[in-house]
Amino acid sequence: MNPFLARLGFQPDDRVIILHADDLGMCHAVNAAFMDIAAVAPVASGSVMIPCPWVSELAAFAKAQPKVDIGVHITLTSEWRGYRWRPLSAHTSRGTLLDAQGYLWADVDSLHAHMDPAEAIAEMQAQVEYALNLGFDITHIDTHMGAVAHPGLVQAYVELGLTYGIPVMIPRPTEENIRRYDISPQTMSAIKKLLDQFGQDSPMPIIDRVTDLYDAPGATRREQYQNLIESLPPGLTHLLYHPACPFPEIKAITATDRWTSRVADWEVFTDPAFWDWLARSGVHLIGYRDLREALPQRT
Repeated sequence: MNPFLARLGFQPDDRVIILHADDLGMCHAVNAAFMDIAAVAPVASGSVMIPCPWVSELAAFAKAQPKVDIGVHITLTSEWRGYRWRPLSAHTSRGTLLDAQGYLWADVDSLHAHMDPAEAIAEMQAQVEYALNLGFDITHIDTHMGAVAHPGLVQAYVELGLTYGIPVMIPRPTEENIRRYDISPQTMSAIKKLLDQFGQDSPMPIIDRVTDLYDAPGATRREQYQNLIESLPPGLTHLLYHPACPFPEIKAITATDRWTSRVADWEVFTDPAFWDWLARSGVHLIGYRDLREALPQRT
């Protein structure tokens, strides 16, 4: 059984889920969608892209809603063609995190091929520090596009959580999770080494599975989420989604198949009928704040 679930009082057969909104702070349409969800969800959890332009709006919301889970979505890539962002540390680096236009690399492969890991690690810490300076009560740390899944970054990623006493989203190294993040053998070896060092009394929670519907069409979104949740086995699942209100900006930023699925996510997770169904489903809903409170006390 997942030891952190045992610490929280769950049983071996319990299915425990974190419903997690990714890409907060990316734009106003995403922030507005999450605010709508937080108004109806019994637990609202998500993570913020600190280098993005709309972070201040989310920081103000987080201060007004202190029970909402907000983590740092470590952002080392900038994937949209006409809407880009730069690293916080660009002025102090040698530029290995930057593409020819001066933005973060558009994809993970390009990032890993060009980066100096030391510069990536400095950027990761800068994002956490800036989030704290903005007043976020950081409940966890995770990673945009799985960019920290690199042998030169994994340990530093986990050490961020250990340093600040914050849970880090670490997927258990199963075949399913390896496919989800396209994890290389070298990175997998680094993750397994860390987990072996932690042992059963891990100072960090381990996520049993990470799943999403990012590439699924949005037409029957609620049914898709219900089917996915019903199929979950026991353990701790991080189910990520990408909500956005149907504002002009999200339509301009993303391709049609992307913005429509994001709007469909917003529609599902603001629907009271979905939350009523979830309450009857037998699944236990928690947030990263619960995991943060279960971290071993450091002396």
